[in-house]
Amino acid sequence: MEKAAVDKSQERTRLSRERVLAAAVAVADAGGLGSLTIRSLAQQLGVKPMSVYYHVANKDEILDGIVDFVFDQIELPAAGGDWRTEIRRRAVSARQVLRRHSWAVALMESRTTPGAATLRHHDAVIATLRAAGFSPAMTAHAYAVLDAFVYGFAVQEAALPFEGPDSVSGVADSIMEQFAAGDYPHLVEMATEFYALPGYDFADEFDFGLDLILDGLSARREA
Repeated sequence: MEKAAVDKSQERTRLSRERVLAAAVAVADAGGLGSLTIRSLAQQLGVKPMSVYYHVANKDEILDGIVDFVFDQIELPAAGGDWRTEIRRRAVSARQVLRRHSWAVALMESRTTPGAATLRHHDAVIATLRAAGFSPAMTAHAYAVLDAFVYGFAVQEAALPFEGPDSVSGVADSIMEQFAAGDYPHLVEMATEFYALPGYDFADEFDFGLDLILDGLSARREA
C-alpha cells in the first residue's frame, strides 16, 4: 500500500497543467477534436485517467485550456506600429497556427471562459485598430471580417483534396474525367487554363484576399 501511494504521488508530481494541455493538443492534432477524451489524454501522457483530474477538472476546462494554448502561439500585433503591417502579420501568423491545429477553428470563438492568452490576443488586435484611428464600430467590423476570412480560409485549406501546387493538376484531371463532353464549360475552362497550370498554388489566394480586405479597411479609414 505504501509503495502504491508513493507511485501515485510521483505520477502526480511528474504531471502539470501545462503538460496535460500540451498532450491534449497533441491528441487533437493527431486525430481531431473527436479523439480527445480523458482516456486518450491519459494514454498520451502515460498515466491513469484519474491522474489527469488533479490538473484539469473536466473536459470543458481542457477545451478552454487548449484554445488558450492556440491563441498564445499567434503573434500579437503592436498598437504602436503601422496598423496594416501589424494586422497583416497577425493574420499570417493565425493562418500558420491554424494549419498546425486545424481542429481549433471550431473552438476559437466558442468558449465562454476565455483564458489570459485569448483575452490578451483580442485586446491587442482591438488596441491596434483603435490606435490606427478606427472607430469602435469600424473596429468591430474590421475584426469580424478579418477573422471570418482567416478562419474560413483555414477551414477551406484543411479540406482541400490536394497537398501543395504539384498535386493540383492530378486532382483536377481526375475530377474532369467524370464530366461528359460539354458539361460545366466554365469550370473546365478555369481548371485547364488556370488551376491546373504549373505554379498555381491555392495558398497564394490568402495573400490576395487579405490585401483586398486591408485595402477596403484602409479606404474606409481614410474616408
